Amino acid sequence: MTTPLLVFGWGNHSRGDDALGPLFIDRLRGLIDQTPSWADEVECLDDYQLQVEHALDLLGRSAVLFVDASLTCTAPFTVTQLAPSRDASYSSHAMSPQALLQVYLDLHGHEPPPCTLLAIRGERFGLGEPVSPAAWSHLDAAMVWAMRWMADSQRKLPRPNIAPMATTGSAPAKTPSDKPGDALGIMPAITPTFPPG
Repeated sequence: MTTPLLVFGWGNHSRGDDALGPLFIDRLRGLIDQTPSWADEVECLDDYQLQVEHALDLLGRSAVLFVDASLTCTAPFTVTQLAPSRDASYSSHAMSPQALLQVYLDLHGHEPPPCTLLAIRGERFGLGEPVSPAAWSHLDAAMVWAMRWMADSQRKLPRPNIAPMATTGSAPAKTPSDKPGDALGIMPAITPTFPPG
């Protein structure tokens, strides 16, 4: 089953703060395990880098959050709304999220779902280096923002309308009058209200 929300992080665990994307996904998976209702609405994916095949993972989604480490974004993180673009990475092995959205557009002939990039500030990306203390702090801040993104995205998901149950063999229900105190003495209909779900 394709979940409506996709969170996709990428990076290399062997290159210091470049592991921020996969570390973010590891934490989010732990939170989803503690909140079973999220499992039907959020899927987490991670990889070393974005590739053309990942365009297929966007199909059928209501919203997508991409998560990556960045050496140039403002600390602790930067959020960017994405649009398809044929940039320099379009024909390369490792793609930008914008180029991936362009592949989706070319492949399916329609716009991709709304996509957001969460770029988390990293400090060191050397081979064999550990994650920096600053990057761990930035990851904490990014997780707080992402929880709000998930909550907002879940609220926007379409919810099924529940039709009234029909009783077999019963007479059709009478429709209440629109006017209180009419000749039949029928009370006006009362529409129940429920808190937004």
